[in-house]
Amino acid sequence: MRHFDFKNGHMHCEGVSLSDIADQVGTPVYVYSSATFERHFSVFTEAFKDQDTLVAYSVKANSNIAVLASLAKLGAGADVVSGGELARALKAGIPGEKIVFSGVGKKPAEMHAALTAGIHVFNVESQAELDVLNSVAIEMGKIAPIAFRVNPDVSAGGHEKISTGKAENKFGIAWSSAEAAYAYAATLPGIKVVGVDVHIGSQIVDLAPFETAITKVGGLIKRLRAQGHDIQSFDVGGGLGINYGNNAVTPPQPSEYGAMVKRLTSDMNVKMIFEPGRMIAGNSGVLLSEVVYVKDGEDRKFLIIDAAMNDLIRPALYDAYHDIEAVRAPGSNMTEVLYDVVGPICETGDTFTKRRMLPEMEAGDRLVFHSAGAYGAAQASQYNTRPLVPEVLVRGGEYHVIRARPTVEDILAGESIPDWLDAP
Repeated sequence: MRHFDFKNGHMHCEGVSLSDIADQVGTPVYVYSSATFERHFSVFTEAFKDQDTLVAYSVKANSNIAVLASLAKLGAGADVVSGGELARALKAGIPGEKIVFSGVGKKPAEMHAALTAGIHVFNVESQAELDVLNSVAIEMGKIAPIAFRVNPDVSAGGHEKISTGKAENKFGIAWSSAEAAYAYAATLPGIKVVGVDVHIGSQIVDLAPFETAITKVGGLIKRLRAQGHDIQSFDVGGGLGINYGNNAVTPPQPSEYGAMVKRLTSDMNVKMIFEPGRMIAGNSGVLLSEVVYVKDGEDRKFLIIDAAMNDLIRPALYDAYHDIEAVRAPGSNMTEVLYDVVGPICETGDTFTKRRMLPEMEAGDRLVFHSAGAYGAAQASQYNTRPLVPEVLVRGGEYHVIRARPTVEDILAGESIPDWLDAP
């Protein structure tokens, strides 16, 4: 079911007109559908209803605490990669025992906070990290539950900047060193080995790389148990792709993914941990923007909008495609025009798409970027001193501003001029 659709000639999110949100909140603005978040999470968990699982939503995809609280009510855990994300998850009501802490650069203070919260497991990515975690745990009088993230050297396809499972990537313990790492961990008094973790990338649209990685790690689990390690859990990460609207690929359904995982892991006797992010959040949100100018170039038309690369960086960073639609439904006599859709930032990289066929538009018209619920607001910045884009959560016929747009004064208030400079 599509929760962003046209009603009475205007696009709505569930029962709320996007034009009304734009009028009252301003643009650019992210708009999220509660129903879509909830449906996607439920569809994913349904695929594993007969297994012992922890579905730890990947907070980095969309970290707003209202989104996290919505998922927490459905029983979601959290996959966090920083102390800040840990704090968000806890504030949203996700209990510590459902939180997985990933990431290559955990600092002692973050480890301390995670141990205090009683998290489910640390996904450790190097021996150096393990040694620091052991020291922090001993100092606190605690035992840190760990799984090593192992790098299976599996190519998952997709953009090179979101591939994480190859030997040259920064993530995880080298495959050739994995068993030695577990043997070393077993000697540390502040560490308890509980599982194995793998994550091979993001926006994966083929089950074959998952199958290769899971099969390979399944063999490792058998060897580790034979060596005396009590492996209780297998974290297969996230990475399941979504359809961004360009029909280039048709990603597997969660049910297909679930059937594959069950087939490969049914005899492993482990708790399965999953870290879906994009699959839950991606199609749950849009970026709503307004046309500022239509400009005739030498050989093309530019649609200059009030959203910019600092609001949605994916096209500039990953050459990512987002489906674009006008908020006003096209009429029967609609004229289509080829546009380069660009933002106001003084960089050529501030280009969302080139030569995209769209309804003819003029200043003041509004449009949406679909599939912007993941890695949209979460990656936004205040480049060019442009205030962070606000976020709105819709449920049925009502909406709530879950992150307000700061003023320029709010931004400047966090900065100061040292005494040795003359104040203005």
